[in-house]
Amino acid sequence: MQNNYIYYGTNTSPIEVEQFIDHMTEVNLGLQQNDKKGTPLCIWGKHGIGKTQLVESIAKKKGFDFISVSPAQFEEMGDLLGMPKIIDGKTVFAPPSWVPTSEVSGILLIDDINRADDRILRGIMQLLQNYELVSWKLPKKWHIIATANPDGGDYSVTPMDNAILTRMMHITLKFNHKDWAMWAEGSGVDSRGIDFVLTYPEIVDGERTTPRTLVQFFESITLIKDLKSKLSLVQLMADACLDPETSAAFIAFVKNDLANLISAEVIINANDFNKEVIKPLKKVVKKGSLRVDILATLCTRLVNYLTVNNINPDKEQLNNIKAFLLLDLLPNDLRLITAQEIIDSKNKHLKVIMNDAKIAMLLLDKM
Repeated sequence: MQNNYIYYGTNTSPIEVEQFIDHMTEVNLGLQQNDKKGTPLCIWGKHGIGKTQLVESIAKKKGFDFISVSPAQFEEMGDLLGMPKIIDGKTVFAPPSWVPTSEVSGILLIDDINRADDRILRGIMQLLQNYELVSWKLPKKWHIIATANPDGGDYSVTPMDNAILTRMMHITLKFNHKDWAMWAEGSGVDSRGIDFVLTYPEIVDGERTTPRTLVQFFESITLIKDLKSKLSLVQLMADACLDPETSAAFIAFVKNDLANLISAEVIINANDFNKEVIKPLKKVVKKGSLRVDILATLCTRLVNYLTVNNINPDKEQLNNIKAFLLLDLLPNDLRLITAQEIIDSKNKHLKVIMNDAKIAMLLLDKM
């Protein structure tokens, strides 16, 4: 069934969302220093795409305090405003326990904001406008970020009218398999799972198949060293959390021996490059027509491994990286893209690759 999902803001990758949040937190801090209110942000996206985890990781990276609250769990206004008590003959409210009190910079995440009851949403409006409610206010240096699922489809959400929408700035997070693979490399996700997603990125767009459920599945197979020997168990776990099409694709991935691709670690540390890299690689990618998709997966894994682990290659490792880039198997456009990504990566140690005349000429030809 085709759903006419309603999103707001530009479709972006996780990296662009991070840039957006970085910029707007600086803007909001500047506004607060001039006794002005900041602007809350709202990240839209399908379920399981990683909105909440992304905001939490950004807060951690920036050294911010982080508090997440889910207003869908609020049943009474007291859950938002706090409970009344009598002090000196006057009724005042004791703020809820989740309300931030720290004076250091922080992010208050209103998670799945449009899953809240309409009455709760109306109560949140004042918080979005003034960074305070009748009973409590956010400390200075705190920022409000909300997440939301799209309207207009099969999600159980409360429509937000323009009075709420215009209190926030909006951006939409879309899945990007290369960005996900970079995150997965640094988060210890099973390498076979990363290879699968990079080889078949189109599968991450189902009702049950999401980045979140894929990670659940990959975690469940981590202890199984030989997937082929436990294929029925692997399928049982895949069926438990993924769409049938994804489950079938992964089983085929294992049966075709694609779950045992050469690792980036083997590529850069090979003592005999021909024996350890070229020969096994040819067996996988030269079955019938050239499997460019598998070569693209290996190229991305190599770039991510070098970047995430901040590899400072010695002479032998450098020679192996160059040998891989100059493989006859690699189509020229893929070779160029991979060389450029290595040079442009956050790992500054890799710029030495430009010293190789052939690779330098490759990049200069692009220019």
